Amino acid sequence: MVAIEDLRKCVKDGLQFVKSQKDVRDAEIFASWNDQLTVRINYTSDIPCNGVQEPKNISGYGVGVLVVFDTSDGIKIGFGSDTGDLTLEGLERALDKARRGAVNDPDFKSLPFSSDESPKLISYHDRRVMDLEDEEMVSLGWRALKGALMTFKESGYKRSLIVGGDVTILKEKIAIANTLGIDNYDESTALMSSITAMVEEKDAKGTGWATATHIDNFKPEESGEMAARSAISTIGGKRIESGKYNVVFGRQAVATLFSELIVSSLSLSSIDSGNSPFVGRLGERVASDIVCIYDDGARAGEVSSKKITCEGLPTGRTDLIEKGRLVGFLANHYYSKKYESNVRKFTPRNGFRFGGGGRDFRHPASISATNIVIEGTREVTSEKLISRIKNGIYIGRLWYLYPVHGLARADFTGTVIGDSYIIRNGKLVEPLKPNTVRISDNFVKLLQNITAISKEKKSTITWGSEEVVIAPELAVKGINLENVAEFVEEL
Repeated sequence: MVAIEDLRKCVKDGLQFVKSQKDVRDAEIFASWNDQLTVRINYTSDIPCNGVQEPKNISGYGVGVLVVFDTSDGIKIGFGSDTGDLTLEGLERALDKARRGAVNDPDFKSLPFSSDESPKLISYHDRRVMDLEDEEMVSLGWRALKGALMTFKESGYKRSLIVGGDVTILKEKIAIANTLGIDNYDESTALMSSITAMVEEKDAKGTGWATATHIDNFKPEESGEMAARSAISTIGGKRIESGKYNVVFGRQAVATLFSELIVSSLSLSSIDSGNSPFVGRLGERVASDIVCIYDDGARAGEVSSKKITCEGLPTGRTDLIEKGRLVGFLANHYYSKKYESNVRKFTPRNGFRFGGGGRDFRHPASISATNIVIEGTREVTSEKLISRIKNGIYIGRLWYLYPVHGLARADFTGTVIGDSYIIRNGKLVEPLKPNTVRISDNFVKLLQNITAISKEKKSTITWGSEEVVIAPELAVKGINLENVAEFVEEL
């Protein structure tokens, strides 16, 4: 493990060295260490198995430099990094890469300035997680598996069971300094469990998840229990005909819709490239008037919360949609300056260097969400939300969502793979058979057709995403669903 003091010394000494170079106008030094530990769960009741695998980890550290060079061809911007070396020699190699790759960028305004705003989160990580031993890590995996198996056993299921998934722990440390006054650091920890449980002979599958920032609050067994209960409740799934249905999207489905489609469309980088249906629509109504959506990187207790961004600026709340109107975009410093005007400013609270396993020194800061919160101006209980649908479909989990004509068109498709039910007379009456329904619709239209939002919300993660969605259930009218894959059953 690399100490935070070593990262801070690296950026402090590195900044002094880079500033001494004759061709350097401004510079930003970023150093990070992160460690991602994963315990895989792979249980099969009918085939000999270990149940829980030994922990694996992906760890790395190093330094990245973003430099503004004065050259005979004008100002050029360059970025370089070096892995596994926090000494001056490593920084010199990173600087050389930045110098050799420097280009002119007419849209570049400046590096970030230090902010008068103070970070809202201080010393919010769990030091016990930083020092977690392999034995305790493996025990968390067994707790998740035991939660699923005990739930199956209590319901009389002992055969044809499959339980898979993982428990993941992410530890992060960063330090950053630049020539415009930024000098800060951050440490964070996150614990996540994601479980899928199946009764194979019944074609039944369910999912469950749990998140926490501190080990005392982490309950991986709840993710196993949730997955098993969901699998049991979806036994005997039925097909439906193709058509338009009133739909309740469950929390996992909501998180997938936002993480894989909607959040990207609300980024200034997507606006800049024209790859968003919200280009030119700031201030317009783009969703139902009950919908409020914001990102909050300083939300206490959430696994995606941080003290500072990877540009050294305080995290905080960015309103995106308020009472159905588009009021803001996710921004980093580069794009906030590019689109700043006398009448509009975008606060850069989302400049992060995520690399698929924590904040990564090998990347310059791009735009990423943190905690996406979905709220309603009028919210109802889950029971009332479902009862209002009367007749329709409850979609609990979606898989492989993608835009069919690019994000700008907002048309998308994906498969309903589990945790889903048929609604009749305002109640969940029977399960929907997994992998037999495809959703094909438009996510802007979906936002506009939201009719109800539940009071109950849950911090929800999706595979491969860095952000968390604080997800309610959403009732939406007129969603296009297609009956698919019937030929498979006839083989």
